[in-house]
Amino acid sequence: MSDVLTDIYNAVDPFKPLEPGDPAYVDCEAERGEANVLMDLGPEILRSNRYTCQLYTGHRGAGKSTELLRLKKDLEEKGCLVVYFPAVGDDGDIDPQDVQYTDILLACTRHLLEELKNADPKPLISWFRERGQALHDIGQTRIELDSLDVKVLASQFAEITTAIRAVPSERSKIRDLVNPHTVTLVNALNQFIEDGRRNLPSDKKHIVVIADNLDRIVPIHNDNGRSNHDEIFLDRFEQLKGLDCHLIYTIPISMVYSNRANDLKEIYGNPNLLPMIMIQTPDGAIHPPGVAKIQEVLIRRIAPYIPEVSLERDVFEGPDVAEQVCLASGGHVRELLLLIKEALNRTNALPIPTRAVRRAIAETQDTYRRTVEKDQWAALAQVAKTRTIENEEAYRDLLFRRCIMEYRYFDENDDLKCWYDVHPLIKDIPEFKAAQAALTAS
Repeated sequence: MSDVLTDIYNAVDPFKPLEPGDPAYVDCEAERGEANVLMDLGPEILRSNRYTCQLYTGHRGAGKSTELLRLKKDLEEKGCLVVYFPAVGDDGDIDPQDVQYTDILLACTRHLLEELKNADPKPLISWFRERGQALHDIGQTRIELDSLDVKVLASQFAEITTAIRAVPSERSKIRDLVNPHTVTLVNALNQFIEDGRRNLPSDKKHIVVIADNLDRIVPIHNDNGRSNHDEIFLDRFEQLKGLDCHLIYTIPISMVYSNRANDLKEIYGNPNLLPMIMIQTPDGAIHPPGVAKIQEVLIRRIAPYIPEVSLERDVFEGPDVAEQVCLASGGHVRELLLLIKEALNRTNALPIPTRAVRRAIAETQDTYRRTVEKDQWAALAQVAKTRTIENEEAYRDLLFRRCIMEYRYFDENDDLKCWYDVHPLIKDIPEFKAAQAALTAS
């Protein structure tokens, strides 16, 4: 049994996206407002006679990386060379707490160099040499500038992006060196991309770059009222869109609901959004198809280790506990897996004890209690009452931190309905109940 517990514990890893074709994948399109990354992002790339730049958003942990990896495979099968990279993470290129446009450009350069192995790197080599010894000295590996080739240059850019992410003292130095020359870097990179396109395999005709995890960039607000999100995605949009290939960037969900939303639409088109799995209706009733989907997420991951698994019989102590943990997730896949993993930490043998599940829920609930600031409880009470959000910073902050969750569905007239609710784990917190009572009394 201990081996089975270990297998299940690793199968519910909340931070590892599923690879395309993984039997654990569950198609939740019907309960996500018909969101389908293959249809929402793919056709514009395949049909357009110009280079495209699209934005993809949703709550962190909702499954965007898994969906983008599916899109990568689909595009590759349809004649695209796809350069996918998670910009934030264990192998990422940027620090989500401190990001500038330059960091993203350098990350794109690094990964294009690594993937377009047959392209002529001379334009980028010339750009690198022109920056002189100062930029070269950032790297830990000493090389001769005259000996640069595509492989060595890729390793140099990898060391630079590693320094940006992991060495704060080097971060500002690199930016000071590169910032005045981003236009020339984009020009050199485009020459490299164009040569790479000419040397693509015969079955490839498009180059696509997917920069994932940029939605994790933490919002920082300046005294002038603008944010680092504005500076990256709006102020530098010409360069962000300037690469001569198809581009997909993930973007923080809070920005999509800011007063910059129309600017984003004018520049990039409407961002595509991956909502939560709808496990309840706007009137608060349980939505059985959505609950079934979130349960299937668990079943698919556990099935290889417990054939014909039943959540109620094999995993939890009865149907009430299975439903309780699924509803507590709010239809958020990572939250579900985190709750299960935490409960497994207090389990010596299956089924998972009810007390272990309740302990996992209680501890996660306390995390949310500490996440919400004093003046935000009233906003949460308002969302729970109206199922809407206001275009105010407090609501955007709560969206970014998953205290407010977005759901979508099509009604009987095929009209798209978007609605919002407070995370289920917040609803039993005393401060939230007090805010609800105050709202009712007002």
